[in-house]
Amino acid sequence: MHGWTGRILHLDLSTGTTRVEEPPREFYERWIGGKGMAGFYLRDRITLPWDDPEMPLLFLTGPLVGTPSPTAGRWTVASRSPLTGTVCDTSVGGQFGFQLKRAGWDGIVITGKAPRLTGLVIRDDQVEIADASQMQGWETGKVLAAFPEKKGSTSAVGPAAERGVRFAAICTDHHHFSGRGGLGLVMGHKNLKYIHVEGSGKVSLADPEAVAEASRQIYRLAATAPILMGEFGITNYGTEAVFDLMDIRRMMPTDNFRATWFEGARKVNAWSLHHKYDPKKSGCAACRIRCKMVAKDGRSLPEFESLSHFTALLRNEDPEAAVEANRVCNETGMDTISAGAVLACYQEVTGKKLSPKEIPALLLDIGLARGEGAELAQGARRFAESRGKPQAAMTVKGQELPAYDPRGAYGMALGYAVSTRGGCHLRAYPISHEILRKPVATDRFSFAGKARIVKISEDINAAVDSLTACKFLFFAASLEEFAKAFEGVTGLPATAQDLMHAGERFYYHERLMNWWNGFTAKDDDLPERFFKEPGTSGDGIEIQPIDREEFLRARAAYYKVRGLDEKGAPTREKCRELGLQWKDS
Repeated sequence: MHGWTGRILHLDLSTGTTRVEEPPREFYERWIGGKGMAGFYLRDRITLPWDDPEMPLLFLTGPLVGTPSPTAGRWTVASRSPLTGTVCDTSVGGQFGFQLKRAGWDGIVITGKAPRLTGLVIRDDQVEIADASQMQGWETGKVLAAFPEKKGSTSAVGPAAERGVRFAAICTDHHHFSGRGGLGLVMGHKNLKYIHVEGSGKVSLADPEAVAEASRQIYRLAATAPILMGEFGITNYGTEAVFDLMDIRRMMPTDNFRATWFEGARKVNAWSLHHKYDPKKSGCAACRIRCKMVAKDGRSLPEFESLSHFTALLRNEDPEAAVEANRVCNETGMDTISAGAVLACYQEVTGKKLSPKEIPALLLDIGLARGEGAELAQGARRFAESRGKPQAAMTVKGQELPAYDPRGAYGMALGYAVSTRGGCHLRAYPISHEILRKPVATDRFSFAGKARIVKISEDINAAVDSLTACKFLFFAASLEEFAKAFEGVTGLPATAQDLMHAGERFYYHERLMNWWNGFTAKDDDLPERFFKEPGTSGDGIEIQPIDREEFLRARAAYYKVRGLDEKGAPTREKCRELGLQWKDS
C-alpha cells in the first residue's frame, strides 16, 4: 500500500507480549487513520470503565503522516476519558507520529497494565519493553532528557499521571501535549511511563509529484492568510496571536466566566510576552508555520488558551506567573486549560484570590495531588460539587471550558454543548467564521445557520484528524486541497465530499459510543451562568445572556441535521445510512 505501512503494533502490558496486526486494505480505506481508526479500536470496549486494563490506549497515525504533505507530523491519542467518561481523542504535534510512521507502524494499540513502571522503545521493527521503575515520580522534562534530543521522539507522562490527576496529559518532545480529557492518566494507570520511537524508513507515495503540487497549493493559500503567516499572525506570535482578538470583542473569559473583559489584558498579551521573553519558534515535523514559542530559558510560552486562563480567568496581570504556571503544568504533565479553569473555580468557591506566586504553587500541589491539590486534581465539576457549589464549575460533560466565552460567539456556544468530548473548541471551531471570518463571516450573536455550520465543521475536522493534518491550515486551505494530497499519497481517488462523508461517519460513531455510555440531551448543555448572567459590555458591544429558548431551538436543529432523534440519540436508520453497526443497548 501507499501512505499506510499496513502494520499495527499491539502491546499487552499485563503479559508483556506484542503482536503485529496487518489489516486488509479495506480497513484503511474505511477508517483512514487517527480519529477514524480510534473509533474502530474503541468501539467494542468503550463501555468498560476507563481504568479497566482492557480499555485500549491508542497512538495512531494517518496516511499523510510521515510524508511531504504539510503538517505531516501530527498524530492521535485516544481512549475513554477519566475526566468525562466520554470517548476522547486528541490531535498531537511534534515528531512522534512522523517517527512512528517511518518506523513502519500505522499505530500502537495498548491494553493491560504492567506490574511495574514500564517504558516502550521502538526502533523500526524492533520493539523493547523496558523497566522504568527508576523514573517513578520524574517530571516529563527529566524523562525526555534521558533520550537523545535529536534522535527519534519521546512521549511521556509526569507525576500527575501517577498520582491520579484526572486531567493528566502526555508530553511529547517537551513542547507538545495530548492534554484534553486526561489521557495521560490512562497511560499512567497502565504503568507506562514513556514511549520512545526512532524510524529510519520512508512512506511509499503513489504519486510524489501530485503530493508536491498539493503541498505547494496548500502553502500558497497559507501565505495569503494574515492569521497564519501575517506580521501579527500565528507564525510570528504563536496561537497567542488570538489573545487581542478576544479582548477587543469582549469575549475573553474573566474571573471564572463571570466577566468577559479583562482590564489587564494589554499587560499579558502576545506582544508583551514576546518583548519580555524574546522567544524562538518551534513546531511539528514538516510544518512551515511553527506555532510553538520557546523562551530563551527553554520554557514554552503558554499558548492562547493557557495564556488566557492563567491571566484573565484568574484576574492575574503578572505574565511571569502565567509562564511559570505553564511550566509547572508541562513538567508535572497536566492539561493547562483544565488546570487554569480549576484554579478559577477554586477562587470562586473559596472566595480566595490567588496571588501571582500562589498560582504556580497551587498547580504544583495539584500535579502532585497533595494538600488542597488532591481535591482539585479531580477537576472543576467534582471539586465544586464536593463544596456544594456546582454552579461554579464551568464545564460541559465534566470538561472545563476553553478561552472563548460562549456569550460572545453563539456558534461556539452550540459547539461546546454538542461536542463529543465535552467542553471543547476544536470539534467545530466556530471561531473560524465568527471571529476570523474564514471561510465566510457569520453574525456571532445569532444562532441562525449555526446548527448546520457546526455539523459541517465537525465532519471536516473529523476528517482532518483522521488524515491527520493541522486544523490551522484550514484557515486558508480546504478539504479540496487535502483530498488531492490524500490521492497523491495513497493512489485512491478522493474528493472533498468523500473525505467529509468519512468525517461524518467518524463523528456519528463517537455520538453512538457516548450514547452507549448513557450520554443524552441533558449532557448537551451549558452552565446556567451563560443563560442568566450578562458578560462585560462596553466599547459599543453588548454581551447579553444567551437566550435559552433560542439555544434549545438551535440544538434541536443540530440534532436534525446530524441525524439524531429529538432526544439527541443516534438512530438505527442513520447508522445504516453511514454503514455503522447498530447494537441494541
